[in-house]
Amino acid sequence: MKTKAAVLHEAGKPFEIEELEVVAPDDYEVLVRYDYSGLCHSDLHMVKGHLPFRAPMVFGHEGAGEVLEVGAKVRGVKQGDHFVASFFPVCGRCRWCATGNSRLCDLGAHGLDGFLPGGRFPFTGSSGDYGSMMTVGTFSQYATVPVDSVIKIDDDLPLDKAALVGCGVPTGWGSAVNSANVRPGDTVIVYGIGGIGTNAVQGAAYAGAQHLIAVDPVAFKRENAERFGATHSVATAEEAQQLVTTLTQGVGADSTIITIDQLTSEAVRNAAEATSKGGTIVITSMGQYEDNTIELSGVQLALWSKRIQGSLYGGCNPVYDIPKLLDLYRSGHVMLDELITQTYSLEQVNQGYEDLDSHKNIRGIIVHEH
Repeated sequence: MKTKAAVLHEAGKPFEIEELEVVAPDDYEVLVRYDYSGLCHSDLHMVKGHLPFRAPMVFGHEGAGEVLEVGAKVRGVKQGDHFVASFFPVCGRCRWCATGNSRLCDLGAHGLDGFLPGGRFPFTGSSGDYGSMMTVGTFSQYATVPVDSVIKIDDDLPLDKAALVGCGVPTGWGSAVNSANVRPGDTVIVYGIGGIGTNAVQGAAYAGAQHLIAVDPVAFKRENAERFGATHSVATAEEAQQLVTTLTQGVGADSTIITIDQLTSEAVRNAAEATSKGGTIVITSMGQYEDNTIELSGVQLALWSKRIQGSLYGGCNPVYDIPKLLDLYRSGHVMLDELITQTYSLEQVNQGYEDLDSHKNIRGIIVHEH
């Protein structure tokens, strides 16, 4: 099958739109049609060279659509099912899946290499074999993906909203609910109110935060944070420090959540300073893979029993949390419609990322044409 896809041949270069051939699904693979794909900041980190990847690669890891064909040994999904792509496959059998940590599934180890769990590449084209980002490659109209990357959803759910629950929503929501373990009455600071930070705000609000401070230099993002449940919004970390000191009579925040564009040691220090004794600093942001971005006194962490918690996918597990979050959307407890700032065609993918990098969007969506 032919497909049109956005391909990256080298970090720092723009995406190129190419016609590729999709390989036929093997026994445990499915052929899918993507209808919508989110423009997530993780792709931008790879575009900028912060994270390594094997080129050429079809990008995109946040998508939803329909199953077109299933391999001979596939169970659990069938032709015609609607689905959300899980940006890492979930085998259900490895140590991590068996202990409730399926976001760390061993099958996801080669997501940046671009090949499928069986070792094949999912696309071919003028440059030979093409990989797919995190095994799903949602910047393609069609793709062959592992069945373990497909989360079946109810047919009545809008696919453009459902696409967001593949990454950005659970990553942000779970950063508050799971990684920070926000409790009723807590004081929480979220640094960076893009797609991830906005969902961290609504997760913390749902969990019962009493004081919820959103920090972002962009005015419309601060205003947006208050729509999603922030009780206060400020432009800088210094303002957040002053405000949390006043609100808590010097105690500090129970948890601080870092969801800024690019992780820096300064951001971690600011969050640690604003965190109370016994509190948690959650690091969700990405940055240059090799950089040392935590420079803190270990003695002070020990003396005040503060905890630094890394947060991949918000500590969520896709098979459970994607349907759960969509149920919460149905009941009005999770806002998805309000996250989408702008839609783009596949040919506008570079413009979409320019807008994201310029802080014009909370979340952009690619609408695939078929």
